[in-house]
Amino acid sequence: MTVLLERPHLSSQRHGRGFWLIAAVYLVALAFSTVPTPLYPLYQRADGFSAFTVTVVFAVYAVGVITSLVLAGHVSDWTGRRRVLYAALGLEIAAAVLFLTWTTLPGLITARFLTGLGVGMLTATATAYLLELHKAHRPEANGTRFEVVSSAANLGGLGAGTLLAGGLAQFVTSPLRTPYVVFLVLLALSVIAVAAAPETVDAPATRPRYRPQGVRIAGRDRTAVVVAGVSAFAAFAVFGLFTSLAPSFVAGALHHPSRVLAGLTVFVVFGAGAASQAVSGRLTPQARFSGGLIAQAAGLVVLTTGMQTASLASFLAGGALAGAGAGILFKSAVGTIAANAPTAQRGESLAGLFLIAYSGLVVPVLGLGVASRYVPSTTSILWFTGIMLALLGGVAWLGLRRGR
Repeated sequence: MTVLLERPHLSSQRHGRGFWLIAAVYLVALAFSTVPTPLYPLYQRADGFSAFTVTVVFAVYAVGVITSLVLAGHVSDWTGRRRVLYAALGLEIAAAVLFLTWTTLPGLITARFLTGLGVGMLTATATAYLLELHKAHRPEANGTRFEVVSSAANLGGLGAGTLLAGGLAQFVTSPLRTPYVVFLVLLALSVIAVAAAPETVDAPATRPRYRPQGVRIAGRDRTAVVVAGVSAFAAFAVFGLFTSLAPSFVAGALHHPSRVLAGLTVFVVFGAGAASQAVSGRLTPQARFSGGLIAQAAGLVVLTTGMQTASLASFLAGGALAGAGAGILFKSAVGTIAANAPTAQRGESLAGLFLIAYSGLVVPVLGLGVASRYVPSTTSILWFTGIMLALLGGVAWLGLRRGR
């Protein structure tokens, strides 16, 4: 029997194409997860539910993400990256169908939960997949391309989803249907893209015994792991604020009901995060870390000032600055965990990091939702900013201690 061996340069080309295909899939899947964000005011008018209900709907999504990370975020380390991506995309396609066919509040909640399940399966798996494809394509290169592309696909996708959905909602006749039709097509194409990418995980001869994923992040430098985890939590707390309550605040307190503006508001935050990740690659790790902390803290102060003075310009400027800082902090966290985790535990470690990050997405937002029932939104944001500044101060102290 003759065994045909693939030429090394052909294998490298396949992994190079696969890298960009999986990056595109990652971007589309994350973009779909934020499609409802600029549409929440429309859902509120249609069903008559409150801002607190919006936070519950958003929290259900985050609970879906965390549940999926716990149950399946790590299994691609032995089942293969593509199998998990197929399952994740299948869940998102099912959610898109529900958005189209079940438009009341229970349908919205169910679809958001399914979306969260898909995103939880996809984030850690796609990140590990991109790193392995990058190394197979450019074995001698450093990890800069992987860090920039994976983080940009994540944050850029989150921002692109809101911008596209807001634009479609503003100019089409069926604003609660057309965005989901568009993404249903994109998700179907994503399944084809995954099929065209080469697998990077060889199934072990003996499959490990299944166990749920705990918050386990492999790595010898435990202080670095703690700093990365808290940084990811703080970064996603800012992102959660904008993907849940910001559009309603802009439409209500700031009196700007435009759906395009609602999408643009969120896009500014995620776009700034993705851009800051791209341009910070030449900085030293310490400079990135310090710059991210300072930018996020300063942005929160400007953001809060904009809310107190009802200034849209200050609100957007603060969101952009906070988003830029959060993007850098999250990039540093992913790079730290991906570089320090053993290959056999890379998916599991990244799943642990995303588990912490998505906890930051849900816990502060739920707190804001509960607070909004008793105090004005401007007061609850003051509390949020104070807590976040204290958390960032703790991260800075840990980082300085580790540096010494």
